[in-house]
Amino acid sequence: LDENLHKEIIKHIVLMYYPAGYQIFKEGEAGDALYLIHKGKIRVYHEPKEGSLLPDEVAELNDGEFFGEISLISDIPHTAAARTMSESEVFVLSKENFHTLMANNSALANKVSSIVVERLESNDKNK
Repeated sequence: LDENLHKEIIKHIVLMYYPAGYQIFKEGEAGDALYLIHKGKIRVYHEPKEGSLLPDEVAELNDGEFFGEISLISDIPHTAAARTMSESEVFVLSKENFHTLMANNSALANKVSSIVVERLESNDKNK
């Protein structure tokens, strides 16, 4: 992403600090933000299915990665839950600001859209 886009994004984000083990959102909740990991580790997973005690891991995300985009792009509830695995610093971009940035920047829209497609395909394989 170019420097101008970085500056534009920075105007609209909030840096949140989460302790290890913090539930950022649950599967099925309405999506209201895009989350960009500044520092830390986030586990994205499906809640345990009936008869199972363990959740199904979708991904382990680290510094520089993002999540929460599927519910914003598709306008559906979160398809998985997210929990911190370590103390984490996460930039939070509201749904409204996310859509504004996507509408005004085709390079960002293309990048996020391609990642959404990959993740949806991966989620379908893991179900």
